Amino acid sequence: MTPAEFRTRVSRPSEAERDRALGVLRDSVGSGRMSHDTFMGRMELVLTARSQAELDHALRDLQAAGRVSALALRTVGRISAFTARLRRTWHTEQLPGLSLPAPGTAPLRIGRIPGSDLRLSDGSVSRRHAELRYEADGWTLHDLGSTNGTHVNGLRVAGTIRVHPGDQVRFGRLSFRLAAG
Repeated sequence: MTPAEFRTRVSRPSEAERDRALGVLRDSVGSGRMSHDTFMGRMELVLTARSQAELDHALRDLQAAGRVSALALRTVGRISAFTARLRRTWHTEQLPGLSLPAPGTAPLRIGRIPGSDLRLSDGSVSRRHAELRYEADGWTLHDLGSTNGTHVNGLRVAGTIRVHPGDQVRFGRLSFRLAAG
């Protein structure tokens, strides 16, 4: 190997340096400091860099966040999460109550069709939407193949799910809070 070849090999960025650079790029696009197109272009620069200078040039304005900016990002994230929880809690408390039937009674049929035990005339509710039953191990909610879905605590039900007083249920667009009967 000639001295020129040796210098070229030594100055090439290592895989670890490329991985670190790719991590900085991923963090930047994830935090919204860089567009997807810019990310793709700079990723190609990092992967094809022949020297540390080329690698540094690809990251010129994206140095890893310092302690102050990381603290600021965490604080903003926590405040955002708190306001989302507060909004969700406020909304849950404002929901109309849906009393669970007494144990041993027939299932509560929920839907838009006349004859439903709980008739909801909203267009987002299916004709035969769901059924609420008391079984040996507690309350269950059965989605009957509704078009717009049955949700419990924000999660869509596929089939049957166990429910409890205080759970938030939604049939189509209509939401309720389950209450003990």
